[in-house]
Amino acid sequence: MTGTAQHEFPMTRTCPFSPPPAYREIREEEPVSRVRLPEGGFAWAVSRHEDVRKVLGDRRFSSDRQHPDFPKLTAGEAAARRPDDERTLIDMDAPEHGPARRTVLGEFTVRRLEALTPRIQQIVDDRVDAMLAGPKPVDLVAALSLPVPSLVICEMLGVPYDDHALFQDNTAKIVGRATPQPERQAAFIAVQRYLVDLVAAKEDDPPDDLLGRQIRKLTEEGTYRRTSLATMGFLLLVAGHETTANMISLSTMALLRDPDQLAAIRADPGRTPGAVEELLRYFTILDTATARLCVEDAEIGGQLIRAGDGVLALTHSANRDPRAFENPDDLDIGRGARHHLAFGFGPHQCLGQNLARTELRIVLDTLFRRIPTLRLAADVDDLPFKSDAFIYGLYELPVTW
Repeated sequence: MTGTAQHEFPMTRTCPFSPPPAYREIREEEPVSRVRLPEGGFAWAVSRHEDVRKVLGDRRFSSDRQHPDFPKLTAGEAAARRPDDERTLIDMDAPEHGPARRTVLGEFTVRRLEALTPRIQQIVDDRVDAMLAGPKPVDLVAALSLPVPSLVICEMLGVPYDDHALFQDNTAKIVGRATPQPERQAAFIAVQRYLVDLVAAKEDDPPDDLLGRQIRKLTEEGTYRRTSLATMGFLLLVAGHETTANMISLSTMALLRDPDQLAAIRADPGRTPGAVEELLRYFTILDTATARLCVEDAEIGGQLIRAGDGVLALTHSANRDPRAFENPDDLDIGRGARHHLAFGFGPHQCLGQNLARTELRIVLDTLFRRIPTLRLAADVDDLPFKSDAFIYGLYELPVTW
């Protein structure tokens, strides 16, 4: 690498509605910048929309997080390994990645999600019923945001919801930036062992849930391995509840503080899908999952990146790039932001993105229709945002009506 690193990553949001302030400086002054990592190494931060898309769609940039040169964003991260060093989809490169992704892709088709929609609606209605029957104010995170995606992904996978405390508590440790590495590793192991045991219990008579269907399919193909399927379940379980839960909370908060845009959704629910896309772009809650390792010399944004260099593809910066979005720092539910990068881009684009969209749409439409006087019960400045986590969100969201 050449050049002097002026910034250290990961960075923290200082305003709950904006990327870290240095993102704008990097994007406008040196869009491919050399930056410092926590343990003293260096990486390239790629910050413009066009360049981030190029990195995420180029096979010269590897997703192999188990490679010793992969950019580490927490101290001691090199020591963190899942049991048996099993890879998840996000760790794989071609040619391994494609077949592994296709194995489970059928579980997230539009047809399957359409069939699941009535059940998602019922789950949301049940949680809103419980809110209306209980005391006010209520913490929306505990009452709605976290239970809805947790219940949905549990039912899809065939994970007993009664065990939700185990995976929710350990997920919080996994995504917390300040979690000591031994504690993070213990959390990985606890969830993985739980899923290995759960998959094993399904083997004799696989049920009609995602894990059961995968057992039957992979067994017929002669490729079934218990630990491999458990690791797939690990990724879907953790990603399937934590990310959507945070987006539900942030989206509700943002719309409650912007009555004009909320009124537009209430007047025309057909605008909700567009609002969901804009909210995803605006918050971009998972900004560092798109780190990559350059495995073959490549030029990005006029900068030569050498094989062996780490790369941070900054999706939050890309989603605030004025070259891609007019007035990007404004939340505008009518902008049409479908080309945002909140779900990534290229072969590793989020597998469950349409499930997340469906859940967000149903939650927002149902919540504001059934509780038309819903309002925040605390000042935004006093809300506990997850500035200390790799997945941005809210720890609590007090609301009343």
